[in-house]
Amino acid sequence: MKAEIIAVGSELLLGQITNTNAAFISSRLAEAGIDVYYHTVVGDNPKRLEEAIMIAQNRVDLIVFSGGLGPTKDDLTKETIAKMLGAELESDQSALLSIEAYFNRTGRIMTENNKKQALVLSGSTVLMNNHGMAPGMAIEKNGISYILVPGPPHEMGPMFENEAIPYLLGTLGKREVIVSRVLKFYGIGEAELEYRVQSILENQTNPTVAPLASPDSVILRLTAKAQSIEAAKNFIAPVEAEIRSLVGQFIYGTDDDTLSSKAAELLIGSQLTIAAAESLTAGLFMAELADVPGISSSLKGGVVVYDEEAKKVQLDIPASLLDEFGVVSPECAAALARNVKRKFGSDIGIGLTGAAGPDPHDGKPMGTVWIGITLQDGKVETYKLNLSGSRNANRKRAARFALYYLIQEMKKRESGI
Repeated sequence: MKAEIIAVGSELLLGQITNTNAAFISSRLAEAGIDVYYHTVVGDNPKRLEEAIMIAQNRVDLIVFSGGLGPTKDDLTKETIAKMLGAELESDQSALLSIEAYFNRTGRIMTENNKKQALVLSGSTVLMNNHGMAPGMAIEKNGISYILVPGPPHEMGPMFENEAIPYLLGTLGKREVIVSRVLKFYGIGEAELEYRVQSILENQTNPTVAPLASPDSVILRLTAKAQSIEAAKNFIAPVEAEIRSLVGQFIYGTDDDTLSSKAAELLIGSQLTIAAAESLTAGLFMAELADVPGISSSLKGGVVVYDEEAKKVQLDIPASLLDEFGVVSPECAAALARNVKRKFGSDIGIGLTGAAGPDPHDGKPMGTVWIGITLQDGKVETYKLNLSGSRNANRKRAARFALYYLIQEMKKRESGI
């Protein structure tokens, strides 16, 4: 079965909201073994929606519509589909009672146009909305299945999961499943990663291997199709092992991991504490870690020491060190890491300093960054970055690189290297 998702709503085209529904629906269809071939977005216009439907009818077996089921005049999805399929719209009594109960429960007046939300395609399977008012529906005609779900994500998600997917599985009978495994990399570019695993990409069958880029990592997505989840995982395992043998040193996590969540996982799991001294990043590193629930057991605190005097006063960085080596130097980064560790009594100290831009700083070109990390043994590792983005992009990337190097240092510690 090949599927297309048609999201309906002018607000999507205007950029007022992001089409997160398509991503959610795609992931659930993949788990059900249904290949999504196309995503389409169309505004609240019956003629353009008709055109989108006609195109979809000629290339897929399943069309999933998201949005346009509400009470207002521009909610025309089911009316347009009814016209194209030659189907009548009829009021579903259960849906109408549910809508009336909602207004009674909230003490609001139910206007006449709200009854429109209870209309469904004649002969369709009604998908109940337990988190809103407009029901969804599923219908099959001329070998094509049509699924209609509401646009608000908090209504669409549970309905698609609990109503639409069981309906589809019931019509599919025996099915294959699609399983994906995501490997996340940092410290290596997309082009270099692709070059290093080129032989795998050229010879891929099942699983397929696709390189992707995101703001905080480079990704390889391994996707296998099989008769069961376990069988699909068995297809993926040897390919993942081969990738790890080639570029495993750049892998920091898998699937839903982020740099901050992985760093937090290692800190919390090892019962280690950390403190940070931030110059150019001005708290971005700590903010990334603080996004992770439970990090309070490991993140002791830190200081923003943006100018030279603050480094001297707040962290006792010797003036002689700054005079000799400058603030954008490995010596300064190391001193920041050591002294913040001592000041906060933490197990790990990390220091970030550099020239964010747009102008050179301390005689160093824009994008020059030094990161210092010291663990329990007191030894300090320093890392140099030569970044080439805008001022704020350099600051954000510096914070992410600090997380990445922290992960690498902790993994080395775990393995005894």
